[in-house]
Amino acid sequence: MTTFNDEDLTDAEFRECDLTRARFVGVVMQDVEIDGLIRNVVINGVEVSGYVEAELDRRHPVRLLMRSGDPADLRMAHQQLREQWSITVDRLRDMPAGTEHESVNSEWSMTQTLRHLVFVHDSWFRRCCLGSTALFTPMGLGPEFVPDQQRQGLDTHAAPELAEVLAVRDQQGTELARWLETVTAEDLVAPAPVPEGPGWPPYAAGKTVLECLRVVLNEEWAHHGFCVRDLDLLARGGVVTR
Repeated sequence: MTTFNDEDLTDAEFRECDLTRARFVGVVMQDVEIDGLIRNVVINGVEVSGYVEAELDRRHPVRLLMRSGDPADLRMAHQQLREQWSITVDRLRDMPAGTEHESVNSEWSMTQTLRHLVFVHDSWFRRCCLGSTALFTPMGLGPEFVPDQQRQGLDTHAAPELAEVLAVRDQQGTELARWLETVTAEDLVAPAPVPEGPGWPPYAAGKTVLECLRVVLNEEWAHHGFCVRDLDLLARGGVVTR
């Protein structure tokens, strides 16, 4: 365990760090921003993650639909997520040319984020929910920790324009919407037909179809929020890195 004792960590940034069971004792935390998986977090004796989740549900009712096991609710959730993305893409088109490739605070640009969701669809929906053994869409963008990306079909040097990514996203969204029209509650609780052998995600084996679908919906919701946040910062002249 690493111990920081009487250190000044002002403006420190912890990226992709596991802080499980970390303890902050006698600290000063002001103007702090935390994005991540928050569970069982106690601040000054109060468990706060329940309050955070309840507030997120209040602000984003689609989250309630995403947690449902009812196909009708899931269809509605997917439709609402697509509508939200459409609004955000329209907003992007009204911003200065090149905004779609701007990175804020070293995060993915909007085009890169949409490419990541192409990868999520191929991996968690097509592979895990449909049992597809097809190679992933080359323009898809996987996190750096995903192994054997080129063997799985990804072009790690791809640099598509926004219009190309949106065309693929539209095809994938239509594919998922059509599947949701016919899927049943029984289908959703069945074991996910993850193909045997290597391929991302390796830890999907043993999950249900519904659990894999929820990964897709959660990624759609979370990354949409990240893009809205970054477009807000760009509109206000936020920090840009390329």
